[in-house]
Amino acid sequence: MSSGKLDKSKLPSRHVTEGPARAPHRSYFYAMGLNDEEIHQPFVGVATCWNEAAPCNIALSRQAQSVKVGVKKAGGTPREFTTITVTDGIAMGHEGMRSSLASRDAITDTVELTMRGHCYDALVGLAGCDKSLPGMMMAMVRLNVPSVFIYGGSILPGRLDGKDITVQDVFEAVGQHQAGNLSDEALAIIERVACPSAGACGGQFTANTMACVSEAIGLALPNSSGAPAPYESRDQYGIASGEAVMKLLATGLRPRDIVTRKSLENAARVVACTGGSTNAGLHLPAIAHEAGIDFDLFDVCEIFKDTPYFVDMKPGGQYVAKDLYEVGGVPVVMKELRKIGLIHEDCMTVTGRTMGEELDLIEREADGKVIHPAATPITPTGGVVGLKGNLAPDGAIVKVAGMSAEQQVFTGPARVFECEEDAFEAVKSRAYKEGEVIVIRNEGPRGGPGMREMLATTSALSGQGMGKKVALITDGRFSGATRGFCVGHVGPEAAVGGPIGLLKDGDMITINAITGELSVALSDDELDARRKAWAGPRETIYATGALWKYAQLVGPAVKGAVTHPGGTHEKHVYADL
Repeated sequence: MSSGKLDKSKLPSRHVTEGPARAPHRSYFYAMGLNDEEIHQPFVGVATCWNEAAPCNIALSRQAQSVKVGVKKAGGTPREFTTITVTDGIAMGHEGMRSSLASRDAITDTVELTMRGHCYDALVGLAGCDKSLPGMMMAMVRLNVPSVFIYGGSILPGRLDGKDITVQDVFEAVGQHQAGNLSDEALAIIERVACPSAGACGGQFTANTMACVSEAIGLALPNSSGAPAPYESRDQYGIASGEAVMKLLATGLRPRDIVTRKSLENAARVVACTGGSTNAGLHLPAIAHEAGIDFDLFDVCEIFKDTPYFVDMKPGGQYVAKDLYEVGGVPVVMKELRKIGLIHEDCMTVTGRTMGEELDLIEREADGKVIHPAATPITPTGGVVGLKGNLAPDGAIVKVAGMSAEQQVFTGPARVFECEEDAFEAVKSRAYKEGEVIVIRNEGPRGGPGMREMLATTSALSGQGMGKKVALITDGRFSGATRGFCVGHVGPEAAVGGPIGLLKDGDMITINAITGELSVALSDDELDARRKAWAGPRETIYATGALWKYAQLVGPAVKGAVTHPGGTHEKHVYADL
């Protein structure tokens, strides 16, 4: 596209570039080296979550430069900016994890504020970690300017004793070390070789799950999520994404034309068939919320219920993101789903073609190792299951990928802990019994605050060989790397008087992932009596600052733990101002 062909009279950037009154604004652009042509072209925000916090973010700045090349080639003026990331691998297992989920909404808000404040016309967003991916996609849907998402890419797997390893193995090695089954020297070797490059955690943990979502939902170019971060081929996707957003500006195709109820269902299918992270049950409703679409945890779980699991990915399976890329990536996965009638083909994508038209272009077939044929899946139902019952009226979620049917039913006495630290100390000292249901409460969105992930505790259990000999439930979350019978997002949370806050040691809890049950053997009368005697939410130390603000605003996990009224309440769309 050559400059001058796109009418700026209805684009947001007209407010800072057009007419005599904008001479002061233009003087700033001249100061940054822009010429007349560039000033009067469409402005494209190129947003990254680059920082030096963790390997998932470190390559984003490089990739942003390729996006800018694509924007310029297509007649646009790119304006690069950054936002925050709280990286779960670093934040895990301590107070820092309270900031993780809150960072998702902060990313969305800061991208919105930057776009609004500087009147950018379109957006290419680059993200590399668990909360930055949904946060960036939420901003796109909220602003509804032409947008393209691009993932920063996964890390390469480490190699030890002839096997691929990931950071999941390091967390589980800590449990083996605590159990006395791994020496200091062996632990030191594992921690040095597990993460050999830039990129996000390599299994089908939350980052790679949401990267797959970005393609399945239609906001990213096909197969753009696959190549690992160090691959220079990622730069080609960057250039193509920059060109694609300019085409979207010309055609007027916007995120809310792409993110629909049907495309959300497509995304949920891909999560289920790949054994993806339970956190998708939080992020898909949050993305839907930005568009004013009612799509909650129960809707996600309905999709999971009848979707076969046929992509053999860690943590429940054998392979990592690089392996999925090498056998064809998300397009081949979606092609398999189409064969069994589980894809809405009429959904639009950022290419300007429908999902069905995109899949028609895919020649590769399932390899039978990483991607099994959908007609002969690993298991007949999805790798993630929704639960409900008198212990979770607002639902809960559990990953069962890699678990046998017998391992998906558990009944045992409750062992109640008031926070993750107490539970972790008990696990570390093995102060629990086989057959118990470990309950970690007061870790919900409001009660935590921040809905922390419990990977340190679950990995310690797995490292001790107890991952399938006990169960764990929480109103907090789990990492995408969690395995074992671990139930998260139990709602309502303890802080608002949910049943999980009323449990006592010894209460008999039943978890049945086959029938979708999470219940406690207490009568309604007993639960009512305990509710009346409830002393109220556990007091936290967060009486001011960002986490206090988050706790005041955040809603229930079943709706995505969102912090504002959403698309149904908006009175304007930024793109039309």
